Amino acid sequence: MPAYFIADVDVLDPQVFERYRTAAAASVAQHGGKYVVRGGAPEVLEGDWQPRGLIVLEFESADALRRWYESSEYRAAKQLRERSAKLNAVLAEGVELMTGYERAREG
Repeated sequence: MPAYFIADVDVLDPQVFERYRTAAAASVAQHGGKYVVRGGAPEVLEGDWQPRGLIVLEFESADALRRWYESSEYRAAKQLRERSAKLNAVLAEGVELMTGYERAREG
């Protein structure tokens, strides 16, 4: 089942944060993850949440996401991020998507 790292990032030092982005992207790729959302201007549709910048990463499983997050490669990147931004992040498990064929067989 896919798992997602969802983060709201408030960048305080853009120069150091750019170094984090490069290091983090390399660690994500090395651990089989991919960016689904990276930056952009989030539009609040409901509620009081005012995200500054969103990042959504997808991994094949929660275990794979945790291996990335706890890896030495990401740990090095994380030190840069801790110096350059505030972050709130969650791990959320996704759902298995069925193909048309699989839906037809169940149907």
